[in-house]
Amino acid sequence: MMKPRGARSTSQVKSLKIIDERITEMAKIDLTIHKDRLERAIERSRKQNIILPTFAQMKNPELIPAKIKDELRSIGLWDVHPRNLFRITWKNQPVNSGGQFGGVNYLELPSSLTGTKARIIALVGKWFPTGAHKVGAAYGCLVPRLVTGQFDPTTQKAVWPSTGNYCRGGAYDSALMGCESIAILPEGMSKERFEWLKGIASEIIATPGTESNVKEIFDKCWELRKSGQDLMIFNQFEEFGNYMWHYEITGHAMQEVLQKVMGPKDHYRGVALTTGSAGTIACGDFLKQQYPTSKIIASEALQCPTLLQNGFGAHRIEGIGDKHVPWIHNIKNTDMVVAIDDNSVVNIMRLFNEPEGHKYLAKKGVPGSIVSQLDLLGFSGIANVLSAIKFAKYYELEENDIVLTVFTDSMQLYGSRIEEMRLDYGEFHEADAAEVFARDLHGESTDHLLELTYESRKRIHNLKYYTWVEQQGRSYDEIQDQWYAPDYWPAIPNQVGEIDALITEFNEKVGLL
Repeated sequence: MMKPRGARSTSQVKSLKIIDERITEMAKIDLTIHKDRLERAIERSRKQNIILPTFAQMKNPELIPAKIKDELRSIGLWDVHPRNLFRITWKNQPVNSGGQFGGVNYLELPSSLTGTKARIIALVGKWFPTGAHKVGAAYGCLVPRLVTGQFDPTTQKAVWPSTGNYCRGGAYDSALMGCESIAILPEGMSKERFEWLKGIASEIIATPGTESNVKEIFDKCWELRKSGQDLMIFNQFEEFGNYMWHYEITGHAMQEVLQKVMGPKDHYRGVALTTGSAGTIACGDFLKQQYPTSKIIASEALQCPTLLQNGFGAHRIEGIGDKHVPWIHNIKNTDMVVAIDDNSVVNIMRLFNEPEGHKYLAKKGVPGSIVSQLDLLGFSGIANVLSAIKFAKYYELEENDIVLTVFTDSMQLYGSRIEEMRLDYGEFHEADAAEVFARDLHGESTDHLLELTYESRKRIHNLKYYTWVEQQGRSYDEIQDQWYAPDYWPAIPNQVGEIDALITEFNEKVGLL
């Protein structure tokens, strides 16, 4: 009798039982205590005036002690001050200095701008320290190692490999803690990133290439490991602290926005995000727990269609690294892959930020209150919006359908790119604005899109093998666990309570509260 397609053999069933018995220990964040190093970390924090926020406080700043809130009244958002660790939240008051806390920072884009009936709503990342939410992902990777004593800030350098904002966030967190840091990012990233890092990071390493040259970053990490230096590498593409922070903090922030904006006839349909390190997209795993019929849309650059076509190439959507599938991307829970043309992103960047672009948008009926805030979208934010538009058009979403996304950072980090475009292509006129609006924004199509089946999900997941098992030393057993073990991904956010308890204990021993 022929075995049904998709049925597992006896040996496969036995393997699954073994996987279940292991309870997927490798998926969890290691919380082994190193007492000697922990004592040194506590003493360093006492000297540096450091108090660590818990995940509960980042999720709900009302839990932050009044003493800390009072201190923040005289501290700028980007100041290198340890109390700014408590501004690692989506709920900062949107001001540059002295801000307190309120609701989640978000912006709903009107149909006059997006060209789709669906309600597209984005969380705003500008109001984090460093101007990007990646400072939170970096903290999520660093804090478990710090409060367990695995990372010793008195002797070790913290290494932050990234395509931009994550290494900025990591260098910033390191500076607050008074430890040395090495920021690694491609040489083709915006000059604003490099100029800011010069005053924060202990060392900056510019690797060859641009956004999609991630392997060169990994190669530099291996070179540093072999150098004999005392360092710890916080690789965002494989650190589950990145996944955990976005599942717990970004996921809950999105849920709060939905609870605020949804009427009785509204439906949440899905979240659309460029993958980058695949940390932010973990919020979709949380949202699926709350809204089981919702979708997760993973987006990438058309010029580097790794998820879509096993492809490769260079592109200009800064902040989303490609040519590989990040270890922390839960592919089995992803519903759709879309690819965004980087030409559209660059052109829309000018439409959103040039005077003639603003005038044309107003002429097309986009409210002035929206036009004045379009600088909240950096390159990946624009790509995220285009991804949400593709998703909305594909499913023919209507006025009562809500799609979520994120503005990772703002044009504050890309001013030089506008000047470069003016030098290369000349001034931006009304005719240019009309062309970009019609072709790149309202003309966004459902081309270069794949609704994932079980088979196509597994095809993408299998791409992890070449990067992570063959090149980066991850195990064959664990890549199998990621696909087959039901407890693998839920085990990560389940550790939040334990980590918060360690943070609380750490703060008590530091003694500053």
